[in-house]
Amino acid sequence: MICRGLQHVLLVVLAFFVSPLSSAADFRVTDTQSMTHTLAANKGKWVLVNFWATWCPPCLEEIPDFSALYNARKNRDLMIIGVAVDYDDANQVSAFAKKLNVSYPIVMGDENNTQQFGKVSALPVSLLYDPKGKLALRRIGPLTRAEIEKLIGK
Repeated sequence: MICRGLQHVLLVVLAFFVSPLSSAADFRVTDTQSMTHTLAANKGKWVLVNFWATWCPPCLEEIPDFSALYNARKNRDLMIIGVAVDYDDANQVSAFAKKLNVSYPIVMGDENNTQQFGKVSALPVSLLYDPKGKLALRRIGPLTRAEIEKLIGK
């Protein structure tokens, strides 16, 4: 039997890990091209949501892999949504993404759309949802194309 204090701590920890993830199942974000993206609209596909910033070296290392993977699979089984956070000017972020040849949709992260995914306290953060819309991976730190392909299959 678990003591009451430990039980309370376990409930708080469980709530921290479950609440942000369950609320993300209904996310709704609008990209820089005014297109709305939801998890439900991508049912049947893997969905990768990646939080990044222009000043974050590990974030910038991921982008070429993500663009190549998106280009290879976007018409089959994968959607990638980049969420730019911690920026001063949305136009600068869009120009930066264009310069890096980002091929997937970019969302300008603000409090309204980032809170749908839970707290983002470090960068990069990637959330990978399976084709049924269930969270398959939450990664704080860099993620490679090879790791994604291992999870979703080639």
